[in-house]
Amino acid sequence: MWIVLGCFIIVLLLILFEYRIRKPDHITMYESRGIIKQRRTRFYPRHFSLCISGTVHSVVKEVDAEAKGHLMLKFKLTVSVAPSRQFLPTLIRVGGWNKNAVLQATKELEVKLETIIRGFTEKYKIEEFSSEELLKYLRGQLKDVEKTSGLEIISISIQSVEPVDEKISEAIRQRESARIFEQTEIANQNARVVAAKARTEADEKIAKFEHTLDLKRYDLNKLKEEKEAQLSRLRVEEELFLKTKQMDIDRKEIELLTKNPEVMMLTPQLARLAEASQSLRNARTVVSLSPTEISSGTQLVDVFKNIFQQVIGSMDKKENKKSE
Repeated sequence: MWIVLGCFIIVLLLILFEYRIRKPDHITMYESRGIIKQRRTRFYPRHFSLCISGTVHSVVKEVDAEAKGHLMLKFKLTVSVAPSRQFLPTLIRVGGWNKNAVLQATKELEVKLETIIRGFTEKYKIEEFSSEELLKYLRGQLKDVEKTSGLEIISISIQSVEPVDEKISEAIRQRESARIFEQTEIANQNARVVAAKARTEADEKIAKFEHTLDLKRYDLNKLKEEKEAQLSRLRVEEELFLKTKQMDIDRKEIELLTKNPEVMMLTPQLARLAEASQSLRNARTVVSLSPTEISSGTQLVDVFKNIFQQVIGSMDKKENKKSE
C-alpha cells in the first residue's frame, strides 16, 4: 500500500511539474507528425509545447536609403505586428521553435522593409519624393506578408523622412515655406476675388430689384392717373349733363312764360316784389322785363298794370281763337 501511495505521489508531482495553465493572451503550439498545431486546452505540457505571446509587438525602424543623385534619406517607421494564428507553421519556420519567434520574424520583416524602401527611393528625386506614395507602396508590397512570415501587420506608419545632409534639409524647408506662403497669398487673393464677385453679384441683383420696383411703381402711377382721368371725365360729363338739364328746364320755363304770361303772377319773384312794395312805400324797384322798361324806370304799379294788361290780352286772344 505504501508503494502505491508513493507512486501516486510521484506521478502527481510529475504532473504538477510538467503541466502549466495557458494564459488567455498566449498561443500554445505542439508538433504532431511534422505538423505544427495549436493547443486549445487550458492545460499543456511545457516540455512538449511552445508557448508564445499573442499580443501586439511594435517596432520603430530607421532606414537609410539613397534617392536619385546619390542623396541620402533617413526614414523613421513604426510597425505594429502580431503572430498570425492561421499561419503558425510559417511563423515557426521564419522565427524558429523558441519563445522569441515573433521577435526573430519581426527582424526578418525589418530586412524586407529596408529592401522595399531602398528599391522605391531609387526611382525618385529627392524633391519628387512623397511619404504618402511610399506608404501606399509599402502596403501593396506587404499585402502577402502574413503568408510569408506568419506575422499579421496591424499598422504601419512613416514618422519622418529627412535628408541626411542638413543643408539639403534646410533648402527643402525653405522651399516648402515659400510654397506655403505662395499658396496662402493665392488663397487670400482668391478670397478677395470671390468677395468682390459676390459684392458685384449682390449689387446687380439689388439693381435689378430696384429697377423692377420702379417699373411697378410706374405702372401703378400710370394706372392711378388713368383712374383719375376717368373720374375727371365722368365729373365733367356729369356737370355737362346737369347743366344741359338745367338749360332744358330754363328753356321750358321761358317758353311757358312766353306762351302764358299770366303764370308770371305765380312766380316767387313777383311775390317778393309785392312784399317789398308793401313794406317800402317810397321804394322804386326796377324789374328787368324788357329793355324799354329798364331804361324808362317804370314804377312797380305800372309794371303790374302792364303785366295785367298782357295777361288780359292773351286771355282775349285765346277766347277769340276758341270762338272762331
